[in-house]
Amino acid sequence: MTQSIDTAPASRTVDSPAPGASPAASGMPRLRVLVVLPMYGGSLPIGRYCVDALRDLGHAVLGAFTALKELKVTADRLEYLENSFLQVVSQAVLAKVETFGPDLVLCLAQAPLNHQALKRLRRDNVATAMWFVEDHRVFTYWRAFAPFYDVFAVIQRQPLLDELAAIGVRDALYLPMAALPSFHKPLELSPVDQRRYGADVAFLGAGYPNRRVAFRQLVHLDFRIWGTEWDGEPLLARHVQQGGARVSAEDSVNIYNASRINLNLHSSIQSRTLVSGGDFVNPRTFELASIGAFQLVDRRTLMDELFAEDELATFDSMDGLTSAIAHYLAHPGERQAMAARARARVLAEHTYQHRMRTLLEFIAQRRPGWPAPRAADAGLPADLPDDMRRDLAALLDRLGLPADAAFADVITALRQRSGQLTPLETSLLFLDEWRRQYA
Repeated sequence: MTQSIDTAPASRTVDSPAPGASPAASGMPRLRVLVVLPMYGGSLPIGRYCVDALRDLGHAVLGAFTALKELKVTADRLEYLENSFLQVVSQAVLAKVETFGPDLVLCLAQAPLNHQALKRLRRDNVATAMWFVEDHRVFTYWRAFAPFYDVFAVIQRQPLLDELAAIGVRDALYLPMAALPSFHKPLELSPVDQRRYGADVAFLGAGYPNRRVAFRQLVHLDFRIWGTEWDGEPLLARHVQQGGARVSAEDSVNIYNASRINLNLHSSIQSRTLVSGGDFVNPRTFELASIGAFQLVDRRTLMDELFAEDELATFDSMDGLTSAIAHYLAHPGERQAMAARARARVLAEHTYQHRMRTLLEFIAQRRPGWPAPRAADAGLPADLPDDMRRDLAALLDRLGLPADAAFADVITALRQRSGQLTPLETSLLFLDEWRRQYA
């Protein structure tokens, strides 16, 4: 039987930081989590947010991702390289499992992990989970991979949960999208940045067919379009910023903060139905809300259980969108009040810390005895001179590790960093090599 659970709300104030209780405080032991990210795509930043959230919760996290998309090769050659690289990455993940000893391998949609690697992890009793942050109707490869994961988390409910049960997925979890408040936050922009990024109305995203047609009706406005795949639209060309270049995650936060109205029209490959009325709620909804930016978002069937009516301004038709734009441009106070309520909701219930905690608790419920007890890890030396103790405390803070971090977790975090080593970092890595050779 497929089981689905929801995130549990927690009481927080608007100005409080992202939730980040220690594992002990939530009843969860400190875990080692290996996060396998996709080579590229929309779930890549989401995976990085998951890494940050897990670290905020006090867990030791190792992230692995690649960037083949940056290679300047033809599409058919890229596909060949990706297929070949999939084998290499899968073996590399298994090697990381041997050295890191994770309690969980968490994969994001399109993570480069093949069936053989997943079978090996199951044979070795390493818990695996996939967070499939895509539309199951459009990206159907989930059918081939879902049965190989111990837990399969999705952003849609029915009929997907029943379809997963039908192919043998015993533990499926509805886990909606979220925001990372330490990144998706209000900013005080300089006058220069306000002019650079600001507009009465803005949209950031790819030029899907329904958006292309819908936005032709908004060309009379102070309207900026940011993102890729907008070529071939003469009516929209003067509104497309930076020649349709890809927008960094950092710039997206600037754009959201600078725009009076942020449009949030979910994508659709259909151009006849501009407002699709679909089910899942996209990441942009939560990110805009976390920033405290005002948004006009098309209504989704799963939205009512995530936000109250007075927290999001919604529309279900183009007529509704155009009239809403006119109304909210004329009423800035309403925009600000609604955006503040949406931000409070996200901080209370919809952060990546909430989602990761929910996922880990679900795994613990469904896998008795997980995580397996492990031998006590050697800690860092306690009898250190005061100056070295201060340097060590500063290092742990930079690595995002608690004061009682295990030696192995410190070494793992150090090996993920780049740049010149400090004398303390060099000493710790040397000590680790000595232990491996002689201890």
